[in-house]
Amino acid sequence: MPSKIKIFDTTLRDGEQTPGVNLNIHEKLEIARQLAKLGVDVIEAGFAIASPGDFEAVKAVAENVKGITVASLCRAVEKDIDRAFEAVKNAERPRIHTFIATSDIHMKYKLKMNENEVLERAVAMVKYAKKYCEDVEFSAEDASRTRVEFLYKVVEAVIAAGATVVNIPDTVGYAAPLEYGKLIRGIKENVNGIEKIDLSVHCHNDLGLAVANTLAAMENGATQLECTINGLGERAGNAALEEIIMGINTRKDFYKIDHGIDMSQIYRTSKLVSSLTGVNVQPNKAIVGANAFAHESGIHQHGVLSEKSTYEIMTPESIGLTQNRMVLGKLSGRHAFEERLKEMGYSLPTEEVQKAFEKFKVLADKKKVVLDADIEALVGEKVSEVPEIFELEAFQISSGNKVVATSTVSLKRNEDSITEAATGDGPVDAAFNAIERAVGSSFELEAYGLRAVTEGKDALGEVTVRVSKDGKIFVGRGVSTDIIEASVKAYINAINRAISELGEDTLKN
Repeated sequence: MPSKIKIFDTTLRDGEQTPGVNLNIHEKLEIARQLAKLGVDVIEAGFAIASPGDFEAVKAVAENVKGITVASLCRAVEKDIDRAFEAVKNAERPRIHTFIATSDIHMKYKLKMNENEVLERAVAMVKYAKKYCEDVEFSAEDASRTRVEFLYKVVEAVIAAGATVVNIPDTVGYAAPLEYGKLIRGIKENVNGIEKIDLSVHCHNDLGLAVANTLAAMENGATQLECTINGLGERAGNAALEEIIMGINTRKDFYKIDHGIDMSQIYRTSKLVSSLTGVNVQPNKAIVGANAFAHESGIHQHGVLSEKSTYEIMTPESIGLTQNRMVLGKLSGRHAFEERLKEMGYSLPTEEVQKAFEKFKVLADKKKVVLDADIEALVGEKVSEVPEIFELEAFQISSGNKVVATSTVSLKRNEDSITEAATGDGPVDAAFNAIERAVGSSFELEAYGLRAVTEGKDALGEVTVRVSKDGKIFVGRGVSTDIIEASVKAYINAINRAISELGEDTLKN
């Protein structure tokens, strides 16, 4: 077992492959900066060849996020490697991450190549990448279903070719922990040169075993663990960074392994990723779920009140979560508000603090007490540099169980005010129809989510919508004590994102 492990975060690459997630360049930069603050060793910023947008995002992270290794994924193809290096070359520590499948099923049905061809391609592309970059990671896709003798052969060959990291992915979440640990141990014991490189693992969660497999691999010699925030990723997702780290930390007596993660940034990072991706964290999610430190049972409550460790094996403070209820109201000043933001882990520019404070004062007029969760929602509502092409001026709703729902919406664009009215199947649908008439374009609503940020009749409502246009998905978000207003703001936010990315021609169809 290693004495210290490295954390490779792939939220911006594999995490963004979560269905319905589409991050823009500014959002990726914001997440990357937070990941650096969290203390990850490597950020896989994207798949540079995938699209011009992916290339620009990887390039932006490489140029702007310092003190960290920045990697780009690429197939074992020369043009992919060229594009990957072009994207990461200005990083303080650039890495090219190339991969090819090694399992019989992938070689036969996907690659249509035999073992010798795959081996030759893997070696040739590692050597090709090595001409560009000293740090080259090679991944044997679907390694957990690969014939073990062939896997040893490939790993040994790419090490000889110059790979500095070799990754053994459980690509489809097929492995069991004992089996996967044995595979890693076998590689450590049977591959020449393995001591020269970092042995990495990347586990998917199809059977709910991603974190267990990752920890089993670490116990058997893996030195780099690949994961995502909140376990985002393809299909059932990846191993969750927060679960891996808190597992290691909580059971120091068992694992006896160090890492470089600042655990006080875990909750803040989770909230940021959830907010920007539009993927809410399930309440019973380990570590960062809303119920992770909640106790309802009378027996549990009695135990925790007597001694927290009876039912809490870690403290909420250890992940940057405070148990204190935020007692702020309409008479509170900016200084108290700003100090509370700092205590909650936010470090915002002066202008963002001012915007959040103005929203806070408006909310404080509607609520007796403003809680931490309210403030998180207000801060998270900022649009992340997406231009506000259309802004909400006013809306009005007429609805009832025996009348047709009607909405009038006024939007501001530049100095012009646009007012339209529409009907719909309920007040939200009517408002969305009126918005589409005002902007002059239609959008497909793919998903609508509403949750109460806090408790009580005056709780903030947080609405997340996903709309599609020209085959792309855009996420919008809005918060308000009025759920119709929150819905309107979320829909306008999503439309602004679509126009920002697709251009003004979006409005013509």
